[in-house]
Amino acid sequence: MFIAQRYAETRIFQVMRDAGAEFTVAQGRLLARIAPGGSRISDLAEQAQITKQTATSLIDRLEEAGIVERVPDPTDGRARLVRGTTETIDKYLPIARREEARIEAEWTEHLGEESMAQLRDALTRLREITDPFAD
Repeated sequence: MFIAQRYAETRIFQVMRDAGAEFTVAQGRLLARIAPGGSRISDLAEQAQITKQTATSLIDRLEEAGIVERVPDPTDGRARLVRGTTETIDKYLPIARREEARIEAEWTEHLGEESMAQLRDALTRLREITDPFAD
C-alpha cells in the first residue's frame, strides 16, 4: 500500500511542480491534509506526525510563497486556520485532481474494473479502523 501511495503522491506533486507550484515534499504532505475550510496547525502536525514547530515552519514558508494563508477560526476567536489561497486552489487543485484521475484510470486498466472496485471498497473500509482523521 505504501509503494502505491508514494507513487501516486510523487506523480501528483510532480505535475503540480511542473505547473509552477513551488513546495517541498514535506510541504506538499501538509498541503494535502488541509481541510476545505482550513485546518489548525496543531491538527496538521498531528496528522502528518511531525512536531507543531516543524509544521509551523513549513506553513510559514508556504505562506511566504503565497500558497496558503492564515485566517481567523470562526469557532474560536483566539485560533487561526491555515487554508490554501484562492489562487492556489483554483490553479493547482484541478491539476492534482486530473492526475489523480489519470492514475486511477491506469490502475483500473491494469487491475480491471472489478478488482479496482474491490480495492477501493477495501481501502475505504480499512479507514474505519485505521484513520483517526476520517471525519
